[in-house]
Formats: sequence, structure tokens, C-alpha cells
Amino acid sequence: MIELNFSKGLVAAVILDETTNDVLMVGFMDQAAYDKTLATGLVTFFSRTKNRLWTKGETSGHTLELRRMWIDCDQDSLLITVKANGPTCHTGNRTCFYTEVEVPHAT
Repeated sequence: MIELNFSKGLVAAVILDETTNDVLMVGFMDQAAYDKTLATGLVTFFSRTKNRLWTKGETSGHTLELRRMWIDCDQDSLLITVKANGPTCHTGNRTCFYTEVEVPHAT
């Protein structure tokens, strides 16, 4: 069984909507957040701002229900599909990725 490598610290977790495959957010996990996510079925992160475990939706009620999970080839990041119960972004937007950057020389 492939296991995550936490030797470099936190691992990135890219969160995708199970229905649309839209990227909803990116968070970070330590071993405890990863274990809690698997145990509860609710996506939990290590909040670098709060310096503690944080289950998405613990105050807003807008939880992320775990559906599927993949570990990347380097074993240091995750791709997680979820059922989002409400907007994901703290701004009230469905996704945290709603601001497009103008890219010079884009084709």
C-alpha cells in the first residue's frame, strides 16, 4: 500500500467537486488531518493560520464530504474528490478559484 510521505512537513491537498471536477480549494494536511479525514469522512486540514486541525465547515456548516482520494507519484500531495455542502470559499463563492489572472503571451 502506498502511504503519504510527511517527512518534508505538510502535504498539499487539491479539492475537486465530485460532479463538475472543478477545483474548489487547496489546503494542507499533516498526518493527524489525513487520519481524521479518513476516520470521519469529512475533509480536515492543518490550518497554517490557526496552527491547528481544522475540519472544513466547522463554523459555516459547509463541509466537504470525502468521496475519493489519490496520492501523487512522489507521495507528497493528494487529489481529493468531495461532495461540497455549500460554498467552499470563505468569501461565499463556490470555489476559491474565481479570480482570473491575465496571462501575457497566452495562446
